[in-house]
Amino acid sequence: MSADMEAEVKTGPLAGFRIIEMAGLGPVPLAGLILSEMGATVLRVERASTARAFLTLPPEYDLDRHGRSIVKLDLKRPEAVELMLKLVENADALIEGFRPGVMERLRLGPDEAMERNPRLVYGRMTGFGQDGPLAQRAGHDLTYLALSGVLHAIGPRDGKPVPPLNLVADYGGGTMFLIAGVLAALLERSRSGKGQVVDAAMIDGASMLAAPFFGFMASGIWQDRRGANLLDSGAPFYDTYETSDGKHVAVACLEPQFFAEFARLLPLDDSFAKAQFDQSKWPEMRSAIAERFKTGTRDNWAALFEDTDACVAPVLGLTEAPRHPHNSARKTHRTTGKLTRPEPAPRFSRTGSSVSGPASYDPAAALSAFGIDESDVERLASEGVIHR
Repeated sequence: MSADMEAEVKTGPLAGFRIIEMAGLGPVPLAGLILSEMGATVLRVERASTARAFLTLPPEYDLDRHGRSIVKLDLKRPEAVELMLKLVENADALIEGFRPGVMERLRLGPDEAMERNPRLVYGRMTGFGQDGPLAQRAGHDLTYLALSGVLHAIGPRDGKPVPPLNLVADYGGGTMFLIAGVLAALLERSRSGKGQVVDAAMIDGASMLAAPFFGFMASGIWQDRRGANLLDSGAPFYDTYETSDGKHVAVACLEPQFFAEFARLLPLDDSFAKAQFDQSKWPEMRSAIAERFKTGTRDNWAALFEDTDACVAPVLGLTEAPRHPHNSARKTHRTTGKLTRPEPAPRFSRTGSSVSGPASYDPAAALSAFGIDESDVERLASEGVIHR
C-alpha cells in the first residue's frame, strides 16, 4: 500500500480493507454503509446517470451514500472498464446487486475481476440467486417473503399477510447475509490466500431466518397458519393491545414466571393466571387482557410495568424511540441537524465503529485510495470517462 493510500485508512475493525460497491438500491447500499462504519474504505461506483425513480434525498439524509467516496463512470466506455479492473487490483472485496449476467455484460464479472486479483471476494446480491428458473425475474422484499413462506406467517389470524416493512428479505435476508458471506470469505482468505464468489440471495436469506420455525413445524409445535402459534399473536400473552388513547402496548411474557408477574400487575383473574398454556381459555383471556388495557393510556401502562419482568413495553413510533430512557442512556441514536439515525451496530470494545457523514465526490481522492494516480484521474475526467 502506498503512503497516500495509508493516509486514507480509517479506524474500526475493518480498517485497511478496501471495498468497491456497485451503486444500487436496498440491501447493497445498507451493506456499504455498515461496512464503511466498521472502518472499511468503501468506494461507491455510480453510472454517469444515476437518477432515481423514487426516494431522492438531500445528501445529508442519503444514508445509501453516507460514509463512502463516490465516483461516476461511463461504464459503456472501454476505458472505464479498464479503470474498474485497476481498482479491483487493489480491492479486498466488491459488492454488487445487479441481475445475474449484468456485470458479465459489462466485462466486470467474477472471471475478469478475479483474473486481475485472485484474492478478491466478489459479493453478489440478488433476489432469487445467480441460478434457478426465477433468477432473471424482478422482485422486491415482499416478493421474496411470499415465496419463502415467511409472509404467510406474518399477520393476524383473521386478516391478510402483513408486509413487515422491507426489513426481513431486503435487509435481514439480503444485507446481513451479504455482509456475513463477505466477512466469512475474507476470513477464509486469510488462511487460503484465495478469494471467492459469495452468492447472497434474499429468498435464501429470508428462508434461513425462518429456519427455527421449520424445526418447530417438524416437531409438531407449530401450525402453518397465521395467528395460531406462540410467536405470531396466536397466544394472548404474545401480542399487542390497544390502550385508551388509541396507542398500543406489546405483551411478550412467554415464560411462566414472567406471565405470573404480568397477571399480578394487570391484574388478570386467577382462572386465567393459573392456566397460561390452556388454549381453550385463550379467547377469553385475550378479551380480558384487551378490556383491561383499554382502561388506561399507553404511557400509564408503560410506567406500571417499567421496573418489572412482565415483558410489557410501549409500542413507540420512530420519532419516539430515540427519546426512550434506555435508548438515550445507550446513545442508540445520534442527531445531526434534522437527521436522527441509529448509531453503528454492533459495538466493539477496542476498535469502535464511527458514524459516517455525507459522501465525498472528489474522484482524485477517492481513486488514490485504490492506487490510481491523480494525473490519470484528470486525463480520464477530461475524456468523459469519469464524470464529476
